[in-house]
Amino acid sequence: MSREIIAILRGVKPSEVLEIGQALVAVGIDRIEVPLNSPDPLHSIKILAKGLAGQATLGAGTVLDAAQVVDVHNAGGTLVVSPDCNPAVIEKTKELGMLSYPGVATPTECFTALRHGADGLKFFPASLIGPSGLAAISAVLPKGTKTYAVGGADPSNFADWFRVGVTGFGIGSGIYKPGLTADDVATRALEIVAAYDAGKA
Repeated sequence: MSREIIAILRGVKPSEVLEIGQALVAVGIDRIEVPLNSPDPLHSIKILAKGLAGQATLGAGTVLDAAQVVDVHNAGGTLVVSPDCNPAVIEKTKELGMLSYPGVATPTECFTALRHGADGLKFFPASLIGPSGLAAISAVLPKGTKTYAVGGADPSNFADWFRVGVTGFGIGSGIYKPGLTADDVATRALEIVAAYDAGKA
């Protein structure tokens, strides 16, 4: 079962990233992003791309310009996630055959992202938009648009988001923060997977 959960490893170091990535895959999370404001993020992405080849979809978060998209592609990443809706980033991502998940918060940003080829929409910060906001925006989005709640979505409210039709979630500090071990991450990830499966049922 492929779950629509993107693990956000902000602050992860290359020396620990593979063990953490393996722990995530082992419990059922196979989408991983390393934000570009982490220590040596491109090195971490290279390690994941090699070590988890064929097991996970890997890439970068906090991608802010087209040059960074190229860097992520060259490191072996296939996933580009941003906090904002930048058409140049989306277009370069799609030009390179990668998956594009730009950050949006308004209908205008949603349609701009989709027109430029986004694969899914990252509603950020989800804590401000809320399930009711997503429900209202989703009413005007094209049928089948993939939506992800990021920044405020956690096991306690997955069910609320699923009720309004969200596709999935991006989970940051709830799954990883600097100082946590691979075992710590696995424990958190198991709770997240269980809540996801229960909410989806």
